[in-house]
Amino acid sequence: MNSLKRLALPVALCSALLVIGFVAAPKLFTFKFKSPADVISFFQYSEDRIPFVSAHRGGPMKGFPENCIATFENTLSKTHAILEIDPHYTKDSMIVLMHDPTLNRTSNGQGKISDYTLAELKKLKLKDTEGNLTQYSMPTLDEALKWAKGKTLLVLDQKDVPMKVRVQKVVENHAENAAIIMAYNFADAKIGYSLNKNIVMEVMFNTVEKVKEFDATGVPWKNVVVFVSHTLPIKREVFDEIHKRGAMCMIGTSRNFDRDFTTGKSDQKVLFENYDQVLAAGADIIEADLGIEAGTALKKYQNPKSSKFKFF
Repeated sequence: MNSLKRLALPVALCSALLVIGFVAAPKLFTFKFKSPADVISFFQYSEDRIPFVSAHRGGPMKGFPENCIATFENTLSKTHAILEIDPHYTKDSMIVLMHDPTLNRTSNGQGKISDYTLAELKKLKLKDTEGNLTQYSMPTLDEALKWAKGKTLLVLDQKDVPMKVRVQKVVENHAENAAIIMAYNFADAKIGYSLNKNIVMEVMFNTVEKVKEFDATGVPWKNVVVFVSHTLPIKREVFDEIHKRGAMCMIGTSRNFDRDFTTGKSDQKVLFENYDQVLAAGADIIEADLGIEAGTALKKYQNPKSSKFKFF
């Protein structure tokens, strides 16, 4: 009987630890995309659209570096967000995530990313927004795409990785419902669409003339979201013309409203009012350095009666 009691105690402790671990696991605010068609539908503009945030570089903050999977998890533990990331080639033609072409600012390495192999880069540790060294190492693009499936969308910036390769990486990882791809010009948008008609691209322009020029590319508006500008004001007509064509509009706040907040020139009340101003101007998506703060400010717009609510 005593031996049975001795056996029961560790079993009970293990069970308790399992329960505690399960309870302690952070809930993630995920998007529900079962197919590439869901992603296309999600980005179609509708009057009942739900504004959301694109977390610039994944939403870094104290303790959480840029372009880091742990940072992505932290952002999604606080808010719904798609995550903008930055791919770079290594010396051995692998692709890792890091914003700068050099290692100095955001890791304990020195020099160019392209001068190191993946194995060498994996030995480095990443720095957070305050320059403190963390336990995290830089992920590969493949690792990030695998992680994102079933959770969110990664917005793949270009850096030194061309459109064709970024599309190939998405296809290789079966991640058409976990990524969209930036196209800095209309030629790249046409290349992306020719390679895969199920992928949504983020294109960039902010005049009515460019809207009409894009009409002639042959790339369907259902396959794009438009990054309009980093600053306001932009003529309302630009937003209206894009919306008429069924696409959503994105505005970046990293260069003004986010910077004012982080440098102490504004408080949270003003920051949230500024995000409201961006939406009132015609934007549907805010690309913010302060992904968590922006996502928190936008939660009030999540109307359960919206046709988009099924994705949240």
